[in-house]
Amino acid sequence: MAVVAEEEEEEGGNRMPAEYHGDAVRIAIASGKGGTGKTTLATNLALTASRQGRSVAYLDCDVEEPNGHLFLKPEILQRTSVGNLIPEVDEEKCTHCGQCGEICQYSAIVCLGQKVLVYPELCHACGGCSLVCPTNAITEVPREIGVLETGHAGPIHFVHGLLNVGEAMSPPVIRAVKAATPAADLVLVDAPPGASCPVIESVRGSDYVVLVTEPTPFGLNDLKLAVEMVRVLELRFGVVINRADVGDDEVLRYCHQDGIRILAEIRDDRRIAEAYSRGEMICAALPDYRALFTRLLEALTETASAAADGRQPGRARCRPEREPPR
Repeated sequence: MAVVAEEEEEEGGNRMPAEYHGDAVRIAIASGKGGTGKTTLATNLALTASRQGRSVAYLDCDVEEPNGHLFLKPEILQRTSVGNLIPEVDEEKCTHCGQCGEICQYSAIVCLGQKVLVYPELCHACGGCSLVCPTNAITEVPREIGVLETGHAGPIHFVHGLLNVGEAMSPPVIRAVKAATPAADLVLVDAPPGASCPVIESVRGSDYVVLVTEPTPFGLNDLKLAVEMVRVLELRFGVVINRADVGDDEVLRYCHQDGIRILAEIRDDRRIAEAYSRGEMICAALPDYRALFTRLLEALTETASAAADGRQPGRARCRPEREPPR
């Protein structure tokens, strides 16, 4: 049977899974574009935290193309079907009044003459059509759209979702991933790229968002979109610049001019690419990077904990100060 992730309303209208309430520090790793190094950052932060003896949960919310498992290599202990509710019409009760089609903003249900057509791929499972039906001819039935897998990678709690091929909407699977969050001191959310609905669903409810970018024109353009998104959501955030010693200084200039905190800069190192291609963790393959991830984790934890408590974060940094470009 398909499961549907439930949400509850938080003060201020920010909806998030009930499992997110508690003392866990919740950090989301996101970016405006793909290929910037989100998963590399998220998995190595998870490994770093686990080596410190902390209880950590890694949630891969990039359900269209999850790849955290390639590096963490978890043991999957449970696999569950995930779905949403779609309308099913009882033609014997239906009077073909058309009210169901009028309320649907996505044309997932349409009344054409004496026939009602349902397009499951377009349905957002709001339930509006069943509510307005005057003859109670519409019931909601579950439809599988993906799967949820949970397990562990050593001491790291592991959760990821897999959207079925051909499905258009990933937020229901992302909600299921977040609803399956195990009890942990630190929750790391590996978000999908971009700034659309799947990303918003992944990052909301987080104490802090890390935006990973690269110093290229595309990286800067998509970073600006991601920054606009987290500001609309009123989430605290900072930037990690990956492959920081290539490209130009425009990303650095933008962050300084806009008052955006740069959390870390990771240089373009061929050894990182080689380890990545082998499915190896940077912290395991290249011990000289362990200090960088340790400092970054400390800075993120302090800042996210302050955000969760409503305090102003300190100025702990994980990299030397750089003067803004002139």
